[in-house]
Amino acid sequence: MAKENGATLSFRVKRQEPTLIKPSKPTFKGMFFLSNLDYSFPRSIEVIFAFKKSDKMTQDEAVQVFKQSLANALVEFYPFAGCLTTAWDGKKHVRCTGEGVPFVEAVSDENVEDIGDVSVADHSLKLRQLIHYLDDVPTIVDVPLMTVQVTKFKCGGIILGTAMNHVLLDGRGSSEFLLAWSQIARGEPLSVPPFLDHTIFAPRNPLFIDIQHPEYVHRERKRKPISSITYKEQLFYGSFCFGPEKVVQLRKIATETAEFESSPTNFELLSAIIWIFWTKAFQIKPNEVSKMLTAVDSRTKLITKPVPPCFFGNGIVWSCAQDNVGELLKKPFGQVVKIAQEAIKQVDEDYVQSAIDYYEMTRADLETENAFHISKWSALPFYDIEFGFGKPVQVAPAALVDNLILAISQGKGTKNTMVSLSLPESVMKIFSDLMEEELKK
Repeated sequence: MAKENGATLSFRVKRQEPTLIKPSKPTFKGMFFLSNLDYSFPRSIEVIFAFKKSDKMTQDEAVQVFKQSLANALVEFYPFAGCLTTAWDGKKHVRCTGEGVPFVEAVSDENVEDIGDVSVADHSLKLRQLIHYLDDVPTIVDVPLMTVQVTKFKCGGIILGTAMNHVLLDGRGSSEFLLAWSQIARGEPLSVPPFLDHTIFAPRNPLFIDIQHPEYVHRERKRKPISSITYKEQLFYGSFCFGPEKVVQLRKIATETAEFESSPTNFELLSAIIWIFWTKAFQIKPNEVSKMLTAVDSRTKLITKPVPPCFFGNGIVWSCAQDNVGELLKKPFGQVVKIAQEAIKQVDEDYVQSAIDYYEMTRADLETENAFHISKWSALPFYDIEFGFGKPVQVAPAALVDNLILAISQGKGTKNTMVSLSLPESVMKIFSDLMEEELKK
């Protein structure tokens, strides 16, 4: 069912001025290559980690642990301490300067519990008070590669807020960095050193595109605005909880209405129902095409040149499930699941390399016309991060990105999946009604 997060309306945070945390040792200075996969989602990803009061150290001691261990971590993950720049050919690179990561200390007179269930998206954006962010910047190049804010609460708890520029790394890369940072904080050597070389995803020479790429805007037409701009309405956030019983029910319906070579995953089942309701909510014309772009981790797809563990970068390519709207909405549920599944299965080594070459040739943007993006965060090991004073009790994005739907775990030890998204107000009303009716079944 749709969820309310129960946060305190008067929740306020007082921030200090940011300081720069520099690498604790000299690091590489110069230009750091970014691959074509790094350009596909130029947004900032903001995540908060809530920690209860610890008996092992005070809040001030914990802040010092964050600072010192971050300085040590930046020796290995040195691109974070630099900045983005644009080269003569329009491509982006990281200028490794060692200038450091902005770090903000903050306090709140509230208790950590007062923020409510952070897995539930909150359109009032209260959680962004826990992030050091810059909204008034002209382009993604001006967004810091990483910022950190540590907020101390009256109850003794702490919330760590991180913002990472997706041009440098994806969700898996950020989670692996956070695990490494926390290892260093505990005084342990890194179990796996980072692999920083993005040239593993370099385009071929000559370029060879042998696969259609409907996930990108074709060169013969311009990219159309995304939903919030088209509708000129306030964006509303929504979160919907899928328990294991509901997933079992969806699986039964799917397998009764389609034949599968391999059983659909939970995520494929959820993404199919989301695709149907999203298409209905936007009231797309029956003769038009609706698309669902799914983030697929390509790290396991490369066979001839395997990606080493702890790759510090973007390994995401986008599959594209598409169908004529009139046909999509008439299909049995299982047939829609099958379209979603087959699109994901299409992503193999040839697909990944072809997508890299396609971008090299076209510099195309991801499709946004009658299309949305969806990503699975529920398997990322955010709840295993341990800086020496306990693991987080809650983890969630501080804000949602327009046109991106996230499937995240509701919390450690639960099998519930929260589906969170932002939509224009009138569209969210339709989507929410459809989803709530489905979740009551």
